[in-house]
Amino acid sequence: MLFHLLTREVYVAEKDVAALLPLTPLSFQILLALADGERHGYGIMKEIDRRTKGRMTPATGPLYLAAQRLMDQGLIAESEKRPAPEMDDQRRRYYKLTEFGRRVAAAEVERMAHLVGVALEKRLADGQIEISVTQHQGRSEPQRWNARDLEGR
Repeated sequence: MLFHLLTREVYVAEKDVAALLPLTPLSFQILLALADGERHGYGIMKEIDRRTKGRMTPATGPLYLAAQRLMDQGLIAESEKRPAPEMDDQRRRYYKLTEFGRRVAAAEVERMAHLVGVALEKRLADGQIEISVTQHQGRSEPQRWNARDLEGR
């Protein structure tokens, strides 16, 4: 009986992942910002701005509404860890990615990768495709591929 309950919980959890896809662009960006550590709201905004090179700079209202929705869905949680009081502002809320949130983000990456594959098959990208890959020292190194070379992958 216990095995049946455990397998059912895993099935329900995986079904829940699929039910949350696709993520909104802002929700996905928040999950990406939290993937490598806890951040407060302003830190999330700055990370999104930095990573998107200014192409997406969320305002505080939409960011906190999205964060609340992600908390309600169990994708992120408020962190109990705080910096030393002299380095902190008590009004700040710190967030962390939950294990469930990590699974949902990974599923969204797979979904997006599939869509890119379909776009390549349909020859919607004829030229160079540039994907920035962060290296171990925090620098972003653009990787370029010829779209025709990627069609069979």
